[in-house]
Amino acid sequence: MTAAPLHFRNERLMLDPSGAAFWPAKRVLIISDLNFENTDSAIAVVPPHGAHAGLERLTRLVRLYRPSKLIVLGRIFSDGGSSARSAKDDRARIDAIGREAQIIWVAGGHDVAPANLPGQRVVEHREGPFVFRYRAMARLAPREIEVSGYFRPKASIESRAKRIARPCFVTDPNRLILPAFGSSTGALDVRDPAIAKLFPRGLRVFLLGQEQLYSFALEQLGRLAEVA
Repeated sequence: MTAAPLHFRNERLMLDPSGAAFWPAKRVLIISDLNFENTDSAIAVVPPHGAHAGLERLTRLVRLYRPSKLIVLGRIFSDGGSSARSAKDDRARIDAIGREAQIIWVAGGHDVAPANLPGQRVVEHREGPFVFRYRAMARLAPREIEVSGYFRPKASIESRAKRIARPCFVTDPNRLILPAFGSSTGALDVRDPAIAKLFPRGLRVFLLGQEQLYSFALEQLGRLAEVA
């Protein structure tokens, strides 16, 4: 897969077609909305990726990028259950990732503390010029660059054969919103006012493809369409 570079002043992030972002200078890997769902017997990643596929994809990214730090933005758990109920294989993967990289869980509004999981739970994380939080703030502090999740953005564009809708990154010089890594359920069109008002000077999206990203300015996009 081919990652796309994205520059914020003197810093460079690499946007991966998986929906993750990587900060090479600090060896930081960032994902949003991993979406573990506690059940009576296990922690499972909610559909469409299936019970274990989300962690498998994350494990592959950790092997690829070798991060020193993993930042997980919001939607860690969808109920109040404990990680003690996790399946052995899933827990082993999380522990293995924790041995490779420091994990920072940036909690979303409905999250509970990931008890007994490796890493640190915070409301937001600041490093260099970046602030990592789950939901974007309406106003940013001067020279602050925000990386967030929450909206699970999607966008669509006309191809020769049909309109294609995909999860996407949304960005401008001061913000980056990540797509959902674990699930695209409840995705929001980038033209929706909840997203658009955060980008008053315009936005650019990077649609996720199988092997690469496709970048478009807002005016090139159509309304979100349901696709199979």
